[in-house]
Amino acid sequence: MKTVNIAVLSAWHVHAEEYARELQSIPGIRVMCLWDDDQERGRAMAHKLGVAFVTDLEAVMRDAGIDAVQVTTQTSLHGEVMLRAAEARKHIFTEKVLTIDPEEGEQVLQAVKKSGICFAISFPHLCRPALLEAKRLAESGEIGQVGYTRVRNAHDGAIAGWLPDRFYDIAACGGGAMIDLGAHPMYTLLWLLGEPIHVQSLFTSMTGKSVEDNAVSLLQYADGAIGVSETGFVSSHNPYTLEISGTKGAVLVRDNQLSYASETTGGKWVQADGLPAAPPSPLRQWAAALLKEDPGLVDMGDFGISPALRLTRLMAKAYGK
Repeated sequence: MKTVNIAVLSAWHVHAEEYARELQSIPGIRVMCLWDDDQERGRAMAHKLGVAFVTDLEAVMRDAGIDAVQVTTQTSLHGEVMLRAAEARKHIFTEKVLTIDPEEGEQVLQAVKKSGICFAISFPHLCRPALLEAKRLAESGEIGQVGYTRVRNAHDGAIAGWLPDRFYDIAACGGGAMIDLGAHPMYTLLWLLGEPIHVQSLFTSMTGKSVEDNAVSLLQYADGAIGVSETGFVSSHNPYTLEISGTKGAVLVRDNQLSYASETTGGKWVQADGLPAAPPSPLRQWAAALLKEDPGLVDMGDFGISPALRLTRLMAKAYGK
């Protein structure tokens, strides 16, 4: 069996350990080392994972034995780290968002294409069976022309105290709740409705943080449709919610349950049975691609470099840039 060696680049992100452990569970994938610009944080996670801690990022890039990298640095370092990785022809899996600045994101896209590496970004909600079925229903014409789509994804990280303080650092993150947790509603709206022609946001801070912890963005589309992205770090016990309203019906997803009403159902709300099987996570799909004979030729589709850059551009619009 082919073996792929991976370096974890930073323990900064809250999902860094989760991704690394998922990689360690995949036959043929070996997590070799962890680099972090914070030695105390990096050594602690490297110890947990049972891998070597490396202090020199360039040494990782020069190491011909490292095939790929997991990028879980602070968001402001994404561009620099991924440009180095692409130049070194290391395959890349990254936490969202791609970069804070769209121009830097464009540089990463060009570097990825030039190097021919396999790139994937973590858009896990696009693997949820209920969302896959919601997209199918919307595209089938069952609910007519879609005029309104709302996605709400929020948690209590800022009021329950479990979200690290570094997630409120605007220089490191590029923003607050919207650019972090709000990335999920935003890439979902891109997936469902495409590119908007206008974005307007309302951001507030209920906890007095220097970044927003409560956020809504409104997306306007050329065909008259409206998208709404809601997120925050100050909401307790909120279910994930997706609403799609059309001229002939509507779809509602709450957590992992989907119901819909349309002319076909006589206007009655029915719960969908037999949702599609969940595909592997973006990380597992990327790992499977790396285990192929020529991973550089694998198009990661919804998790590839072009959708990643579209999210960065949309976030810049949400922040008025």
